[in-house]
Amino acid sequence: MTTVGFAGLGKMGAAMAPRILAAGFPLVVWNRTPGRSAELEAAGAKRAETPAALAAGADILISMLSDDRAAETVYAGSRGYLSAELRGKLFIDMSTLHPSTVQSLGGRVRDAGAAFVDAPVSGTVAPALAGKLLALAGGSADDLARARPVLEVLTRRIVHAGPVGAGALLKLVVNLPLAVYWVSLAEALAMGRQGGLDPQLMLETILDSSAALAVLPLKAPSIFDDPGHVAFDVASMQKDMLAMLKTGSGLGVPMAVTAAALADYSAMSAHGQGGADAVAIVRFLMERMSRQASAADPGST
Repeated sequence: MTTVGFAGLGKMGAAMAPRILAAGFPLVVWNRTPGRSAELEAAGAKRAETPAALAAGADILISMLSDDRAAETVYAGSRGYLSAELRGKLFIDMSTLHPSTVQSLGGRVRDAGAAFVDAPVSGTVAPALAGKLLALAGGSADDLARARPVLEVLTRRIVHAGPVGAGALLKLVVNLPLAVYWVSLAEALAMGRQGGLDPQLMLETILDSSAALAVLPLKAPSIFDDPGHVAFDVASMQKDMLAMLKTGSGLGVPMAVTAAALADYSAMSAHGQGGADAVAIVRFLMERMSRQASAADPGST
């Protein structure tokens, strides 16, 4: 039976790894904070002490890491993946990374005699728990075919975007409209409220119109009230948008709208709210815009 190694037990990894174990795959896990693997170990998973040990003990290695720096450390650190014997292994990196980082890591893995697929996902914790993520994969057809039995445990669909790095690029493409959408929604609601419209009435009307993004019905209850849990935080959105701008710049694509939206997420982080759910940007911006409107016109509603 194919043994799967899983590195990164944050919000997403902690939701995904149990599904692999439940599907019958022998599972070995590694996380920078060892205590996070306790429940998985109790369910039958083994814990590796280092990424190198994880690579040595598994046939297929899945990584779900926070950012490019973490990925570089896990792969190329002193006890990272690349310090182990890797011939014949398959790496599936599901982190949201810069495409150039993915291409670099993939090249080094291939030089070590292993295969590499990048497969970042669209979806947050709830679809991860249900195995309903959308995987955006980059790699050869043969390598992706080998990865499918494991990816299908985690996803509702696997999109083959192209060679290594194409999955990472498609993830940025998918996330960009959502990042900008929340900012535009805040501006729309702030404008209507300053003109005397009821915010709930506006939101209900948008939900019943073509202006409702697919995710809006799920997120609408969190727009005016604290959701009590964080599916995807502001700091993560900020990190992804920086990657979008860097990628767009490298490809010669002007991205003024994205840059303006990033400034708003950065402002929210600067106010100590980087850990809030990304949809909270709507409430944050509405409050800021209302203050600005009142300062400009003290007699406004």
